[in-house]
Amino acid sequence: MQGQLSEIDIRSLLHLIELGQRTGELYLEVEGAHPGDRRSWFVFFRQGAIVYCTSGEGGTTRLRDYLHRYALETAIDELSVSKMASISEPEYGYLWALLETHQLEPVQGRNILQAMVHEALFDLLTVHEGRFIFNMGEAIAPHLTSLAVSPLISQVAQELQDWKQLYPYVQSPDLCPVLTDVQRLREVLPAQTLQTFSEWATGSITLRQIARYRQRPLLAVAQALYPYIQEGLVQLIEPPLEHSAARSRWHQVMTVQDPNPRAPRIVCIEDSPAVCRAIEQGLQLLGYDVVGFLSALEAISQVFELRPDLILCDIAMPHLDGYELCAMLRQTRLFRHVPIIMITGREGFLDRTQARLAGATDYLTKPFKRQELKALIERYIGSGRLEPAPEEEISDLALSTAESLPVP
Repeated sequence: MQGQLSEIDIRSLLHLIELGQRTGELYLEVEGAHPGDRRSWFVFFRQGAIVYCTSGEGGTTRLRDYLHRYALETAIDELSVSKMASISEPEYGYLWALLETHQLEPVQGRNILQAMVHEALFDLLTVHEGRFIFNMGEAIAPHLTSLAVSPLISQVAQELQDWKQLYPYVQSPDLCPVLTDVQRLREVLPAQTLQTFSEWATGSITLRQIARYRQRPLLAVAQALYPYIQEGLVQLIEPPLEHSAARSRWHQVMTVQDPNPRAPRIVCIEDSPAVCRAIEQGLQLLGYDVVGFLSALEAISQVFELRPDLILCDIAMPHLDGYELCAMLRQTRLFRHVPIIMITGREGFLDRTQARLAGATDYLTKPFKRQELKALIERYIGSGRLEPAPEEEISDLALSTAESLPVP
């Protein structure tokens, strides 16, 4: 079953799966307003009930946020993904590994999974345009909880109605509260409440993150702050750059501050010499350190030594294709969080779904404009240059790539 969200809304789609008592996975993909700005979710079902939802942001940031309450946010760095869990969903695997090593109690694991599903549906029920595909198959295993669709949708839909009442003062869960008048807050708030506000309203933690840290509904967090936002005592601001879409949350997790910063390194694996050379030259002019390979077998022998910040990988290659390479890299600790972007001449939605199942972070279809590639890479690892590029070099890039890259 597949189609467009303009033809069937998400609520009806979820109800349909529930009524049919289907087991499998629903993949949803939404295009953003800017090139490369694409979000996707997986919703896993067992006999019509939801057992797990991925987030639209990818990586393990969401799980780390939920583990903050138990002081376990860095524990997953020392774990191997549970062999019992789905390889393609490392977040779920890490959660099970924490349960297997008794660092997390089953009731805590259930609470986290239920909160993750709730949060994902809060985002999904606002989506009206995009694509979906439902694949019948075995349920994600092992499963810890099952959530009935109908009551959950009713609850989330009501929360969204209540959220709209907070407009225009509260518009997005991805804004950061900051205290703007501490003196007046001291006059109207108990000391303990002000202390709590001061800990969380720092201008660098989003409403969504606060809800995760405290394991409280997002709506409840926003409602608690709403009166003070109305009065101008608290302000909501855009998150700092390192927390925004311009820089991958996957990259944040694994990046260590280097006293001698270098340009971000990109490995490009593309069997067409012309395309590989065009990508290399174009990205080098943007300030990235780029290493190109014409085969996956050649790349895999050196990629562990190169330790790239991002990998661009063609799909259709001899001997070892991009799906297989991506799946192999995702099973290693070094490349669990490194953004992997598939580049291919295949336009199909099924191909993007397969790339996502293999562990790809994103997908780019050839021919693509240089601005699309630039925007997508900056989304995950930021800009290439440690200093601004001269205007003439940026204009030369258009000539070196002929504005778009050909399909071999």
